[in-house]
Amino acid sequence: MQEEFLEQLIDRNLVKHQIESYNRFVEDRIQAILNEVESIEPELPEGEDLVIKIVDVDIKKPKINEADGSVREIMPREARMRDLTYSSEIRVELTPIFEGIQQESEEVTIGEIPVMIGSDLCWTSDMDEEELREAGEDPEDPGGYFIVNGSEKTLIAMEELANNKPVFQEDGDEEKCRINSENQGYVQRHILRRDKDIVNISFANVKKTPAVALVRALGYETDKEIVEAIGEDYASDVYLNLYEVDASDQSEAFEYIANRAGITNDVEDRVQNILDEYLLPHLGQDEDSREEKAQFLTKMIRNTIALGKGDINEDDIDHYANKRMNLAGELLEMQFRSVFLGKWGLVARMKYNFQKSAKRGRLPSLQSTIVSDKLTSQIMGAMATGNWVGGRTGICQRLERNNRIKTLAHLRNIVSPLSSDRQHFEARDLHPTQWGRVCPIKTPEGMNIGLRTHLAMTADVSTGMTDMEKNSLKAKLHDSGIDAR
Repeated sequence: MQEEFLEQLIDRNLVKHQIESYNRFVEDRIQAILNEVESIEPELPEGEDLVIKIVDVDIKKPKINEADGSVREIMPREARMRDLTYSSEIRVELTPIFEGIQQESEEVTIGEIPVMIGSDLCWTSDMDEEELREAGEDPEDPGGYFIVNGSEKTLIAMEELANNKPVFQEDGDEEKCRINSENQGYVQRHILRRDKDIVNISFANVKKTPAVALVRALGYETDKEIVEAIGEDYASDVYLNLYEVDASDQSEAFEYIANRAGITNDVEDRVQNILDEYLLPHLGQDEDSREEKAQFLTKMIRNTIALGKGDINEDDIDHYANKRMNLAGELLEMQFRSVFLGKWGLVARMKYNFQKSAKRGRLPSLQSTIVSDKLTSQIMGAMATGNWVGGRTGICQRLERNNRIKTLAHLRNIVSPLSSDRQHFEARDLHPTQWGRVCPIKTPEGMNIGLRTHLAMTADVSTGMTDMEKNSLKAKLHDSGIDAR
C-alpha cells in the first residue's frame, strides 16, 4: 500500500493545480470578462449611433515577430536564451453596428499575456519525451512557471478567506461578520459589526450603516416582517436597531442609505444600483435577487447578535475549511480585469479615443482606438516587479533553480495576505486542519514564519467547477433537502 502511494507521488505532476488554473483562465475566464462588457457604446455627435459588439476571443500559441517582418513559432528555450518574453497575443473579434446597420467584423489585438510553461497554450504541452529533448527542453521539467524577459518567474499561490461564506468573529468588545461575496471573478468585501447592540454594515460606498436599513430597502417594509425574518428570539435587539434607523418604509430607507453613502442626486436609482450590483453579488446582480439578499442578510444579522449573546461560538478563521487559494489563473484574472475594466482601463480608453476622433469629423478603425501596449505593459510590469493589483507585493518571484527540490518547493509556495510586521500569533501557528495539506516544517524563520508556507507533498488543489457542474451539484443537494447557497 505504501509503495503504491509513493509511486503515485512520483508519477503525478506536483504543479498540476497551477497549470489547470492557468488553462481555465485562458479558456474560460478571459471570455467571461469580455462578456461582462458585451458592447461598447462611444458618445458620438448628435444623430450618430455606434455600438461595438464583442463577439469572440482567440489566443494562439506563442510566436515572435522578427526584425525582418517574419512571424514564426518560439520555444521556451529560445525565450530564455534571447531574454525574450514567452507570450501570446489576445485577438478579439469586434462587430461595429453603425446607425443600426451591422458592419463587417474586425479582429483586433488588445495585448499580450505571458504563457505558462506546460499549459495548453505552450508548444511543449503536445510533445513527447523525445520531441522535448530535440527542442532543447527538459522532459522532467514540471512547468507551471513563466518566462519574462528571459527570467523564469513563478506566481505564488495566495491564501484567502473562502468566498461567499460568512465568518463570525469576536473583535474585542465587538462582534463582526465578514464575507467576500464573489460573482464571476468580481469580489465585494462586506463587514457587519455589532457595536453597542447596533449591527452596522460596510461595503462599497456604504459605510457603517445599520444593516436593518438595507433589509427595509430590499423590500421588508414593516417592523414585523423584519423581526420575523431575523428571529423573534432577538426581537428586543432588532427593535433597538429599527429605532436607530429614521425610515419607516422602503422609500425612506432609500433616502437614509443615500445620506449615509453621500448620494445627493438620483437617490432611488443610485441606491437600487448599489443594492443590485454591490450588495452580496454572489446571490445575483439584478432586481430579482433582492428577496434572496434580504433573507441572507437577516441570517447574518441574526448570527452576529447571537454571537454577542453567547448563543453561538465564533468561527475559527485559521481553519482550512474557511480558506481558499488564489492560484496563477485567479491572480492573472485579477490583473486582467483591473486593466480591462478599470476606471482608465482598455474599454474606457477605447471610448475616449473614439469620441476624440469623432469630434474631428472622422470615425477611426477599431484597432487604432485600442492602446494594446497598455494591457501588455501592465501585466508584464506586474510580473517583473511582483507588485499586484490590490496592493499585494511579492506575488511574482524569480524561480529558484539551485536544485530540483528547491524548484518544486518554490512552485508549491503559499503566501498569506497578513502583514509580516504584525504579530498574528494564531495565524503563524500550526493548525490541525493543515495536516496533509501544508508542510509543518518548510517555512522561513523571522518575520515571515508561518505566513509563508508550502503545500505538503500529499496535497492536491482542486481548481474549481464549471457553472454546469455547480448547478448540477446544487440541484442534487437541493433534492436532498440541503440549502446549497
